[in-house]
Amino acid sequence: MPDLNFSQPERTNPLKNILIAAVVLAVVAALVFYFNPRDTATLSLSNTNVVGTRTHFKSDSIVVSQTPAGQDDLYILTTLQVDDHLRLPIQINTITATITSKDDAQSTTSAINVTDLPAVFGAFQQLKPLAAPPLLRETVVNPGNSASGQLVFHFPFSKAMYDDRKSAVITLELYHQKPISITIP
Repeated sequence: MPDLNFSQPERTNPLKNILIAAVVLAVVAALVFYFNPRDTATLSLSNTNVVGTRTHFKSDSIVVSQTPAGQDDLYILTTLQVDDHLRLPIQINTITATITSKDDAQSTTSAINVTDLPAVFGAFQQLKPLAAPPLLRETVVNPGNSASGQLVFHFPFSKAMYDDRKSAVITLELYHQKPISITIP
């Protein structure tokens, strides 16, 4: 009967295999980082107009008090361009604007719906010359392309309050991606 030999072959150092795996993972991570965009989309504003209006009510109205009354309104009209940097289409869900006053009070409103724009431009004739084709909700921006259009926001305060603001920001809520924002100049 042959002698039993329990000797085992010499083991190699596993450090070499671990280093090779780490280098391969680092190369894959670098390629993913390099070829994937850092942001979903970029926003840019142009042709921004801020228009303050005042509506006067008759003093003999039953609805309004006996003193002459009025209401201040602020309309912000701006053209927004959305550039898609993903390899997927992006779709606009909602568009809002938030104004923060000096005392940190916030007022948020949605962009006026395209079906309501004719009524707004009819009621406030000074806004009509500023009208441009709107940027619609549910707009789909294909990969590598852009979409642009006018947004109109209404706030129930005066232009003086807007001029004394702390900040004004437009936020685009997208389907399937995080929201993106831009500051109104």
